[in-house]
Amino acid sequence: MSDDTGSWDRAALALRLLKVDNAGLGGAVIRMRAGPARAAVLAQLEGLSWRKIHPTISDDQLFGGLDLAATLESSQLIENKSFFHMQCHAFLIMAERCGPDLAAKLAREIDKDAGHLIVALDEGAEPDEHAPPALADRLALHIDPTGRLPEGWPATQAVPVGTVPGDPRAVTTTAADIETLTALAAVFGIDSLRAPWLALRVAKAHAALQSRKEVTQEDLNTAAELTFPHRATRVPETPERPQDPPAPPEDTPQDEDAGDSDALSLPEGDMLVEAVKALLPPDLLAGLVPAGTSRSASGMGAGQKRKGNRRGRPLPPRPGRLDGRARIDLVATLRAAAPWQPLRRQAVPAGTGLHIRPADIRLKRYQDQSDRLLIFTVDASGSAAMSRLNEAKGAVELLLAQAYAARDHVALIAFRGDGAELLLPPTRSLVQTKRRLASLPGGGGTPLAAGLQQAALLARQSRAKGLTPTVVVLTDGRANIALDGSADRAAAQADAEQLAQLLRAQKIASLVIDMSNRPQEALRGLAARLDAPYVALPRADAQRLTGAVSAALDG
Repeated sequence: MSDDTGSWDRAALALRLLKVDNAGLGGAVIRMRAGPARAAVLAQLEGLSWRKIHPTISDDQLFGGLDLAATLESSQLIENKSFFHMQCHAFLIMAERCGPDLAAKLAREIDKDAGHLIVALDEGAEPDEHAPPALADRLALHIDPTGRLPEGWPATQAVPVGTVPGDPRAVTTTAADIETLTALAAVFGIDSLRAPWLALRVAKAHAALQSRKEVTQEDLNTAAELTFPHRATRVPETPERPQDPPAPPEDTPQDEDAGDSDALSLPEGDMLVEAVKALLPPDLLAGLVPAGTSRSASGMGAGQKRKGNRRGRPLPPRPGRLDGRARIDLVATLRAAAPWQPLRRQAVPAGTGLHIRPADIRLKRYQDQSDRLLIFTVDASGSAAMSRLNEAKGAVELLLAQAYAARDHVALIAFRGDGAELLLPPTRSLVQTKRRLASLPGGGGTPLAAGLQQAALLARQSRAKGLTPTVVVLTDGRANIALDGSADRAAAQADAEQLAQLLRAQKIASLVIDMSNRPQEALRGLAARLDAPYVALPRADAQRLTGAVSAALDG
């Protein structure tokens, strides 16, 4: 059996299991582009009550709310019903475009255990486009068949609703079954406890499909193959088999129990590991890079543009639904409804007042540009620290002179000894800056990780206040002080790389300036982990430093 045929067989089995236990499994992620193959897959779910959810669905459509048009027309309070007001299942189309807010709301519906089956149609064309993790973690199955649709697929027809051979809730399991699935999840680096719990439900559904009353090893194998491969975060290493020990002398007494243990040297757990390992995607490690972390230098030139409905430069109103957060543009709504009043009065002669339809609703829109915050994270260690700090002081003062026109804020963090210190909170005050930078001692080790940690904390706080942070790291050496304060160069480098990965995962723009006499490969690697530009400026003065920062941020 080829791997392509096997993937289609597993897809057919997963679809049958969804119909066997459409309440317990939560649902599935179907990662397929639109076409005949996906139509054939979705056809296997016929017989269930489905409704489609678009990623842009509003809160009043999802949870119900005030129907403004009907209320104005009837002069009575009329509310919309929620999406799940009746027992139904949901197709989330374009799941790769589903935002975290909608994912959290759908996840809450799944956690209610109300029997809603959610199928997320993931049409992502790129590896970093995928269904939201918060939602995918709650859906037991992942259907992603490869290759052409086999002729005559599926070989076995799906089990119709109401004719399930067994009830999954009546299938019994043992503590050993739970322990096996939990240990297997740990082997593949799956830290979510939902994974073994959902795998156990898949095993029970498979046992019910086979009219069994208790879970067997075959059910566990099937559950592991369908539930774990797409959740794995690492590939377990295959241990080398030890060489056979030399044969004991003939007169050496043999332990009867030893022979029994040798016969069980390859437990079923190892077979499960190999079965799941064979189904891991080939680009597993590449797929673990956080999605949406790729940034270009041109994206750091100014604060982010944000569209909202509260403040900023007014934009043309747009049609839409009121979701509790949007604000209605009354004038634009009346202007849209006015041309239709004669026709609507003819259609409803007994009606009084204005005739407003949902299509007439216009919502207010604004766009504002957040202020940018430059967080200078300066290395204040070593004998040449004072010269570097003087250069940084001059650069900060020069940038502050430009900040009044560009609406930029500047903050300064110095790291030396065994920690980092916030010397200058976000400000545009030149007088306050000069006072804070008047005197700063230098010397000691290079706690680069502590500096990055302080910068990440400040960036997160400033982003919550509406600023767009950019971290500028100035240093001339490698990290040699770990986060715990120990003088361990290897641990310090590992801590710095971990903090750099955190900054990148939080999509915080960064810039690394190497001010050593010769470019340092370690700093170049740090810039790569930050996904940030790397600028080598040996013996840079304040003017050159300011020019390099401005060119990197605006280029």
